[in-house]
Amino acid sequence: MSITVDIHALQTIPPSLINRDDMGAPKTARFGGVQRQRVSSQSWKRAIREDFAQRFPSERLGKRTRLVGDLICRRIQELAEESGQAWDAEAAVAGVKSLFSAAKIKLVDPKNSAADDDEQKVDEQKVQYPEIGYLYFMSSHQIDAAARAILDKNGESFSKKEATGILDSEHSIDMALFGRMVADDAAHNVDASVQVAHALGIHESEPEFDYYTAVDDVVVDRKETGAGMIGTTQMMSSTLYRFATVDVDSLAENLAASEEVVEVVAAFVDSFITSLPSGKQNSFAHNTLPELVYVTVSDQRSVSLVSAFEEPVVATAKDGRRLTGARALATEAADIQHTYGIAPHAQFVLAIGELAEPFAEFAQVVTLPQLGERIAQAIRELQSEA
Repeated sequence: MSITVDIHALQTIPPSLINRDDMGAPKTARFGGVQRQRVSSQSWKRAIREDFAQRFPSERLGKRTRLVGDLICRRIQELAEESGQAWDAEAAVAGVKSLFSAAKIKLVDPKNSAADDDEQKVDEQKVQYPEIGYLYFMSSHQIDAAARAILDKNGESFSKKEATGILDSEHSIDMALFGRMVADDAAHNVDASVQVAHALGIHESEPEFDYYTAVDDVVVDRKETGAGMIGTTQMMSSTLYRFATVDVDSLAENLAASEEVVEVVAAFVDSFITSLPSGKQNSFAHNTLPELVYVTVSDQRSVSLVSAFEEPVVATAKDGRRLTGARALATEAADIQHTYGIAPHAQFVLAIGELAEPFAEFAQVVTLPQLGERIAQAIRELQSEA
């Protein structure tokens, strides 16, 4: 079995609009027969990817964009200037088209030309860089390799093998984690090594409305009355159960560099814990951290503990919702391990106040600065046993 790292977190979010639907309402889902607040996995993965930009240099990360032609052509221009070669925009565009055509990936002309942009004027000519019709993930290495290969080819066509070697090698860290889907040819897909669940409220909750007014400063100065603007915003507040899992072996395969794996896993876990979607952040300042994080490192399959909250958590006068939720999570973890004979190689818990107590019998209490190294050590131990 592959080595897996499961991360479970309980995080309380105050009244906010952290993630909304197409109608501007907080996202919700029914679970256990009641409505819960929901924060989509896409929203939290975006926050994690943005956090990665603060942890890793840009050359180790990728770009997810339709504008691959633009990125490669600009890199060709930079390389040409560095080497003193003549920069031919049309030849660069032709090279990009040849590369992706050989890879069986369809390029399209941009619908709305940005050719009037000063940065896209080359030798007083207006250039339209080809695009892909969907978001395509490319690593910084792949962009650079594509540009260098096009310059070296100097107008010659690419073979499929050459194109594949450029576009499918040296994936970036974020691509190796979150994967890549290529609609034109599944052979270029990269299977994600990370799964992230939608964050789900551990109790029943309903949206509320915030009625607000905005004051017109000039009108007030003139001693006149009346609001300059009136509106409403929906909001919700919940304690969320969050879950993610990392397939360490799959990550190693995607990175093709085993020495990076432990570092990347530790960074992902830290980022999963500390990142936060920024929806309506300026209006609500929902800047919280998880009150509880429970992590397992195992050579068995991943297991979500969301069923711990199938029955909505109800706070009591003695115990708040956080402690009740922590107890429910610990009970579910212990029951599953006993019933199914699951024995994680290592288990860790970090928590605020007394929330770690329900896990005391089977998990080691750690702080966030300690967690990354403990996870890395556990992974290395399992790798050495394989």
